[in-house]
Amino acid sequence: MPTDTKRIQGPDESQSTFLYKKRTDKLHQPLLEEGKRQDGRSPEEIRPIFLKAGVVSQAKGSCYIEMKNTKVICAVYGPREVPRRDGFVINGQLRCEFKFATFASEVRQGHLTTSTEKDLALQVQQALEPAVCLHKIPKSQVDIFITVLENDGSVLSAAITCASVAVANAGIEMYDLVIGSSVRQSGEKLLLDPTAFDEAADSTATDDPQAIITVGFLPSINQVSCLVQKGQLLSEESIKALQHCIETCQRIYPVVYECLKKSVKKLKTSVGSPSPVDEVPVS
Repeated sequence: MPTDTKRIQGPDESQSTFLYKKRTDKLHQPLLEEGKRQDGRSPEEIRPIFLKAGVVSQAKGSCYIEMKNTKVICAVYGPREVPRRDGFVINGQLRCEFKFATFASEVRQGHLTTSTEKDLALQVQQALEPAVCLHKIPKSQVDIFITVLENDGSVLSAAITCASVAVANAGIEMYDLVIGSSVRQSGEKLLLDPTAFDEAADSTATDDPQAIITVGFLPSINQVSCLVQKGQLLSEESIKALQHCIETCQRIYPVVYECLKKSVKKLKTSVGSPSPVDEVPVS
């Protein structure tokens, strides 16, 4: 058969690149080696945080957060009128959509929304609702679109923080910002800001209780708006993990506050839309 000289001739069959990737049985490696995690951090050390506000020019408000290899972007649209098919509502309401990019993890994600993404969207929505002044936007709704560009653990806590900054960047009145943080509890081992390896590491060899706790916290008014626990813990261990999450949120709050403050200054001095604001990484 004649060949097409204008097209690169590839092989008839192809093989996945993962077949040639060096694989190590990481899931069966210990969580801590000589007091350090697999990425070199101590148990109570969090990853550096990088924030940008106003990264989506067409959105009312937006934010991008990067926690080393965990990258999340959020866009906010509205407030707009609630569709008639949804019925009459007096106060405003939030609509959240959570989506993993197809290239966000080693295993390729599908285009259809999964049950996991629906659960994460609902958790982010429930974390933000106590912080937004919904009574000031009656008969309206705010649409929040969250996309995970890269998943290396703690995506729920990153999404909560990112969505909170995006809503504030949109000029929607809030009682306080919502800061998210996560912790992996494995017996007496407590790992702040767990990575994907920390979350998926196999600890079935021990009889210690295992759990991952994610908290949404309002630092200014000192209230917890969201608490998600996967696994089983004793009450004392759950309280200890919750306290560590709250302390982590208080450490992150000044960075988020400074990001929004500089974003408002940029908005006042510029004629058009606010430009992205770079923040100094904090660990």
